[in-house]
Amino acid sequence: MKKLMVAVGLLSLAGGALAAGKPCEELKSEIAAKLDAKGVSGYTLEIVEKSAAADAKVVGTCEAGSKVITYKRG
Repeated sequence: MKKLMVAVGLLSLAGGALAAGKPCEELKSEIAAKLDAKGVSGYTLEIVEKSAAADAKVVGTCEAGSKVITYKRG
């Protein structure tokens, strides 16, 4: 649980700082690398339209805010 909280905190910071027009695939790769380095496993990152972020945790914003990267455990 502690790893998850650290990962979510890290992702929150990364998502806000990198929101200014970064390509989605590049940002997704950076977030995945940070999660892997922290030993987090069993997660899914998806690039979706901002309006489709429904039940997932948003961990990054890309393409000038039109899309988001979501994080799901499991």
